[in-house]
Amino acid sequence: MSVPTGPKIITSRFDVADGHTYTGYVRTGGYQSLRKAVGTMTPQQVHDEVKAAEIQGRGGAGFPAGNKWGLMPQGVWPRYLVVNGDESEPGTYKDRLLMERDPHQLIEGCLIASYAAGLSQCFLYIRGEMALAQERIATALNEAYAAGYIGKNILGSKFSLDIVLHWGAGAYVVGEETALIESLEGNRGMPRLKPPYFPAANGLYGQPTIVNNVETLANLPWLLNNGAAAYTAIGTATSPGTRMVAVSGHVNRPGVFEIINGITTFRDLLYGEEFCQGIRNGNDLKAFVPGGGSAPWFTPDQLDLPFEASQVGPAGSMLGSGAIMVMDSTTDIPRAALTLTRFYAHESCGKCTPCREGGTWLERILSRVVDGKGTDADLEQIFE
Repeated sequence: MSVPTGPKIITSRFDVADGHTYTGYVRTGGYQSLRKAVGTMTPQQVHDEVKAAEIQGRGGAGFPAGNKWGLMPQGVWPRYLVVNGDESEPGTYKDRLLMERDPHQLIEGCLIASYAAGLSQCFLYIRGEMALAQERIATALNEAYAAGYIGKNILGSKFSLDIVLHWGAGAYVVGEETALIESLEGNRGMPRLKPPYFPAANGLYGQPTIVNNVETLANLPWLLNNGAAAYTAIGTATSPGTRMVAVSGHVNRPGVFEIINGITTFRDLLYGEEFCQGIRNGNDLKAFVPGGGSAPWFTPDQLDLPFEASQVGPAGSMLGSGAIMVMDSTTDIPRAALTLTRFYAHESCGKCTPCREGGTWLERILSRVVDGKGTDADLEQIFE
């Protein structure tokens, strides 16, 4: 079957052997966007370009990056950029591969965002279990500092930036931006009470803070090189550009793929020769999770839905973190549900009663069902 394909915006170096090194990055056009931004554009022009491209946040919420930057109050200093690299949603591993295979692209994205937002301090928060990603980012930061792309008066301009690498300790809830900020400050990673609702107004150390996902920032170098018009020409009006999806489970070719946003369907992804090449062993598809472990499941009759939030949402689920978990006809569905439920019961931060109490009860009830001791009353209790 033929599936729609487009330019590789963020995975173009995945097949380049030394794409993760400074030499390989520069040889393939790296840091040219930063030179263009700092040398020929004002911070406001860069911000306007990102806003015009309508790059939606790739961490799960889908909030446009340019709009998020615009929420920062004027004239309040210092201000910070925090990069959310705590990829902890079950089934999700796209950001980890971005950090492992193209760390300089992320760093250049951080530099462009910091220049546009007028800030001089960036924090890269990476999940504790991602050892190789941490090593690659640390090496890339040292290389970028040595080359003069990070530090004082970057490329002879008045723009200066320091980037700090911070390792997390592996908590699911730290993927939530206010919990991540608490962890960065040295506190237990727990979500903050709201209001205030946006870290852009009151974030790290009580100062204006932009929190962006790894993949979101990795889009910026291509965008600055090619322009917002070229970016929005890909995908749909409400979902422009490309996005990365991580597919795991019962497919012939699991992995991370860059697809056209808003157009590519789940059928294209799971059965296309360019992507997953069908279900393993010729089995039938039973169910799939379309957006990470916390997303409601889809069934085969929903395969033709595109990667478009406006269609996936009304259908009863969400695109979330871009993780698709595939279950074929051999899957024990109650046992699979128990596996995910046990994870969320364990990882609940406990601040909200429905999650703290409900998650634990769901695990207990599903355990009973899986052990063959379930009743109709248990099903009623689950729905309640």
